[in-house]
Amino acid sequence: MQVMDETYQGHRVFAELERYMEFYGQLSMSVFSFATMGTKAICNIDTYVYSSMQGTFESMRTILLAGRINDAYTLLRKYHDSVIINVYSNLYLLDNFNIEKFIVEKINNWLQGKEKLPEYRVMSQYIRTSDALKPINSVFGIDDRYKRIRDRCNDHTHYNFYRHAMLNDNKVHIENRGWWLDRFSSDVRDLFILHLGYIFFLNGHYMMSSDHMDALECGMQPEEDSQYWVAPFIQEVFDELITPRRPDVTFAIKASSAMQLS
Repeated sequence: MQVMDETYQGHRVFAELERYMEFYGQLSMSVFSFATMGTKAICNIDTYVYSSMQGTFESMRTILLAGRINDAYTLLRKYHDSVIINVYSNLYLLDNFNIEKFIVEKINNWLQGKEKLPEYRVMSQYIRTSDALKPINSVFGIDDRYKRIRDRCNDHTHYNFYRHAMLNDNKVHIENRGWWLDRFSSDVRDLFILHLGYIFFLNGHYMMSSDHMDALECGMQPEEDSQYWVAPFIQEVFDELITPRRPDVTFAIKASSAMQLS
């Protein structure tokens, strides 16, 4: 089978997907201690969202290794949905939590399985029109790349063109499989940056290193300003993945946060 050749199996996308898996696993554990205000949840609700995303990337990688590029794009659409859900839920809590509204019913009911969140279009519109997100929205809105990615994912999910069916058959000889892996790699990275750009803009404390809390737990006085130190694994993902591709996203986050992101 063509998908078993060294060129396909050695494509950079497989190492990149492992990198995203590793990152979401670390982020899941890193945010665990931050209570999600506005809900009855004991731990941070994003902990399990991020570990779920980690699993989605693992599934993408497994499916791509089997040559199912079409199925991988359907999972990329799922990841895009989960990004919007995660940003929407955090933004909605920010907008609605206060001393009079200690429990934000829409999000708390979703957690308890009593109420669905709005459809994708409604959540996306809520995010795009948010005053709180205006600086980062102006960065993400400079082109239509995310609409084009969404359209590609939908084309694959719904077999809008016959070629998408062929991309799920690993026995068919297709000359441009490498091109599709390049395209998939680029699309994944753009959605990954979209997610982290929004989340770290909304929740700058999610970038915090463990040094401050570790000192408190040991009964020690934390070093001055240690609450603003950025976790090494997060700084690395900015240095290696985000800033080289979208320096404007990094700039917007740094301009809005006291965190010492370089």
